[in-house]
Amino acid sequence: MAYQSLYRRYRSQNFAEIKGQSHVTKALQTAVAEGRHSHAYLFSGPRGTGKTSTARVLAKALNCENLTDGEPCGECKSCIDIQSGTSFDLHELDAASNNKVDDIRELISKVALGSPGRTKVYILDEVHMLTSGAENALLKTLEEPPEHVVFVLATTEPHKVVSTIRSRTQHFEFNLLPGDDLDQHLRYVIADAGLDIDEAGIEYALRQGGGSARDTLSALDLVAAAGGVPKGSDIGVELALAIGDGDAPATIAAVERAIEAGREPRIIGETTVETLRNAFLSSMGAPLNQLSENARSASAELAGKLGPATITRSLEMLGHALVEMRQAPDQRVPLEVALLRLSRRDGNDTAGLLQRIEQLEAQVAALSSGGACASVATSPGTTPTPAPATSSAATSSAATSSAATSTEAGSEGAVSDTPTPAPAGSPPAGSPPPPVRRNSTAPTAPVPAGASGRADRARANLAETLDESARASTSPTPAPSAPASPTAFAATESPKPFSLDSLVAALDSGLLDSVSQRARVRFAAASPVAADETSDSATFSVPNNYYLPRCEDVRSEIEGALVERFARPITITIIVDANAPKAVTPPPTDAPAAGPTSTPPEPEIDDEDVGDIT
Repeated sequence: MAYQSLYRRYRSQNFAEIKGQSHVTKALQTAVAEGRHSHAYLFSGPRGTGKTSTARVLAKALNCENLTDGEPCGECKSCIDIQSGTSFDLHELDAASNNKVDDIRELISKVALGSPGRTKVYILDEVHMLTSGAENALLKTLEEPPEHVVFVLATTEPHKVVSTIRSRTQHFEFNLLPGDDLDQHLRYVIADAGLDIDEAGIEYALRQGGGSARDTLSALDLVAAAGGVPKGSDIGVELALAIGDGDAPATIAAVERAIEAGREPRIIGETTVETLRNAFLSSMGAPLNQLSENARSASAELAGKLGPATITRSLEMLGHALVEMRQAPDQRVPLEVALLRLSRRDGNDTAGLLQRIEQLEAQVAALSSGGACASVATSPGTTPTPAPATSSAATSSAATSSAATSTEAGSEGAVSDTPTPAPAGSPPAGSPPPPVRRNSTAPTAPVPAGASGRADRARANLAETLDESARASTSPTPAPSAPASPTAFAATESPKPFSLDSLVAALDSGLLDSVSQRARVRFAAASPVAADETSDSATFSVPNNYYLPRCEDVRSEIEGALVERFARPITITIIVDANAPKAVTPPPTDAPAAGPTSTPPEPEIDDEDVGDIT
């Protein structure tokens, strides 16, 4: 007898052998035992979850001569014929290839014919592939078939099945199998078939199956034929770890090895996305029932190493790369570019900055918790040496000095971090040392390339953070400063003489040119009538009450312009005087101001729509 693949040899032969679909098998078994089965069923779910096997077991149960509680015996002639594929009571049709109207008409023409058993069962696989005409031709017979006929429709895409067909059937949804159930099933198959497969082979088969029993047994068949796990099967985990380590050369080398082993760039990207997705779900606390116990532990460990920010950024960029591969002349280029951007720590995108901030916060939190200061000077991957138990301020200062010295030692002309000598009256011994002061004008040391450069950058960032922490903890908290007044002026300038004549001269010389156009237009209706140098106040008059609130709205801008001209805080008071002369500020010219001139009549300006032109 020719060799038979494992998923065919170990196909379920009764309801009890169907794994992970108890909600379906229990309902069908009860319906058959009580004689309340439907005339049409719709089985939907991912591939390899037991849809066709369940339909065959249902056909056995409906025609079994020794039925026990809805379970077929598997020993009568009807059960043996169905199991061997020679029964006239079971008809299977591939709707993907027989999807035309003529194919369905031929099926309908044979429905009314009798069969040796009690029930004739028609199984239509991939029913969503039927054409519109074939679906309409099937409707009437599907709704009212002969009493001895049962239809079982199977599909992996139930949303493509028209609602008129779904409404005529009982719909059962099949789920992916739990990893623990598949693990037990694999070990049973290995023992029963006498296969020599180690734990690595079982983990590979479970990972490749992804909850599908058929895919898992096919992967196990491959491991048994190859004598071990295929080379490059862990490319997803390898790339995810390289991204977490920020090792760009390792990512490119891993991709090259996988391509040399025969894997396509798209398969590499999809495998990496699947690995990162499992890690992301693990970090969010989502159940990963389709994975084995070892795979769940590996996903949790990977999630702890990468962090949610890195995983999210990686999923997004690799997803874009997979889309770009469709149009790329070389599919390797989008994949390699995405991996390079992910593995570089100096990216300038927002997600990359969030990733770096998250890493720095984690390192600072570890340092502030105590006993981790010595890890600042170590590169990633080395075991930190516990720091001696000292006060937190002294520890932070010592770590700052050590990190700053190691960072700036290679910079030519860099200023060393030396503490300022203590003046007279310094605090007694045992108090926290003063914070280390850095010279802000010192040249920055060149950043080395590679892993050592990243380590130096991390040490520099941590040293600067600790420097700020020590300075904040030892220096007194400054008193909150008063909010700046709109009439504040520069203390370095000496006040200029202020009088009514100087105020009029300033207005004539273009004082209002520095304010906004809105303020300039509105305050054109105001005229200076008084100025007091003693109280630093000025009085302006407007012809009526209409102008008063409009000038009050821009008064602060005019006061600011007066502060800049006279270097003193000047307060403006606006009054209404119908007999007061109206001063109009002429446009600025290059000629020097000639003093007050006669005032022309006020132009009627509607400034409601005049904006601030900058």
